[in-house]
Amino acid sequence: MSTEQRTRIDAALRAPRPTPQNISEMRAGFAAGQGMNIVPDTIVTTETSLGGLRALLVEPAGPRRPGTILYFHGGAWSLGAPETSLAVTGNLVARSGISALSVEYQLAPENPFPAAIEDGLTAYRALLDENVDPAHIVLAGDSAGGSLALTTLLKARDAGLPLPAAVTAFSPALDLTFSGESMDAKSGIDPIFTRESLTPAMRMYVGSADARDPLLSPALFADLTGVPPMLLQVGGNEVLLDDSARMAARAVAAGVDVVLDVTADVPHVFQAFAGRLDEADAALDRAALFLQQHVAGA
Repeated sequence: MSTEQRTRIDAALRAPRPTPQNISEMRAGFAAGQGMNIVPDTIVTTETSLGGLRALLVEPAGPRRPGTILYFHGGAWSLGAPETSLAVTGNLVARSGISALSVEYQLAPENPFPAAIEDGLTAYRALLDENVDPAHIVLAGDSAGGSLALTTLLKARDAGLPLPAAVTAFSPALDLTFSGESMDAKSGIDPIFTRESLTPAMRMYVGSADARDPLLSPALFADLTGVPPMLLQVGGNEVLLDDSARMAARAVAAGVDVVLDVTADVPHVFQAFAGRLDEADAALDRAALFLQQHVAGA
């Protein structure tokens, strides 16, 4: 356990910052903050498109394994772009040897639920239409993107599409009713979020929908019958901890292979601190191994 590293990162996340006045300032601040994370120099990125959506192709500079990671960036469904999650996506690619397509989906509040999930399904259909074997595809994402990876999977299943090999979610937001015990138990311990700070972003995304919709709170209401293996990685200091814990319990009850990977005393999407936090590097190594074990031919 890297106590000094964790203490330093926790302090940096708690440092006062200017309060953004509008969504444009929120997006600029988020991009600036994410831009401080370390992106590995062993990847190559190319701007492309997938199903009419802008995407970033992220490839290993060295040897490549078969497969495609369809990746969804984080940002509370209202912030971010493929570039803002590149520290996580790039490390996943560099460590697994599997290329990724990171999709730029529609953001709230301009495009509330279910626009982002529809974009996720469009991107997945596009891969299938390009004759990519679903056994060579993994859906993955961080934070809101982790939710999108899982809910895109559910939409694909309900649409009768062949399902990908697996799904990987880093600190996913899977309960927009905010009813998990960790919402209170980790309040003050989590250096980033509280129920109160998350509520505005939730309202922007949910819009007029009911937060109890299975695609908004799958940890509580989703039918997980028939879904492929999943890896849920989450930090022990997160108010969103129970989102992953309860999702894992539902997966077990539905007969789904699931790995719930909790790292103690680390924050939301701690994997983004790879190169500065030993636990982040170790977690990404475990995630890369999970991908290699489940993608056909990898």
